[in-house]
Amino acid sequence: MTLLEPAPGALLECCASRRWAAAVADGAPYDSLEDLLTASDEVLAGLAEQDVDEALSAHPRIGERATAPPGADHAATGRDAAWSRQEQAKVTTTPGARDELAEVNAAYEERFGRVFLVCATGLSADDILAQARRRLTHDAETEHAEVIRELGRIVRLRLAKLVDE
Repeated sequence: MTLLEPAPGALLECCASRRWAAAVADGAPYDSLEDLLTASDEVLAGLAEQDVDEALSAHPRIGERATAPPGADHAATGRDAAWSRQEQAKVTTTPGARDELAEVNAAYEERFGRVFLVCATGLSADDILAQARRRLTHDAETEHAEVIRELGRIVRLRLAKLVDE
């Protein structure tokens, strides 16, 4: 059996929270992908608000291209940018989707002070718009829990890709 021991730098491409990457790296080696995913979920659930914001800083707005966040150690041209493009591949396929997504992104950021995060894999622009509109009705606590769930879904997909490489 191969033990999984992901490097902190590679983990940061899955989730830009340094606290998350350090905690997951410190828990290595993992016996299986499922053990790694479980550890990731546990760390994500305990992240402080500033750690969540740090993680979100690496995510482009839905419908926009990935770029490196201010102060990032890397350009968003590597694995994380490629993963983001794959995750959002279906998002801008409907006419007018870009404008609608820009509007809902702006409304979300005004309401919650952070980028709207959704695991876009397999979702159409209409699906994402519906989720964004629904989530705009949340209170801050409910939305924080939703952000953690969506971040967890994205991180799980990226960790699985990382392990497969």
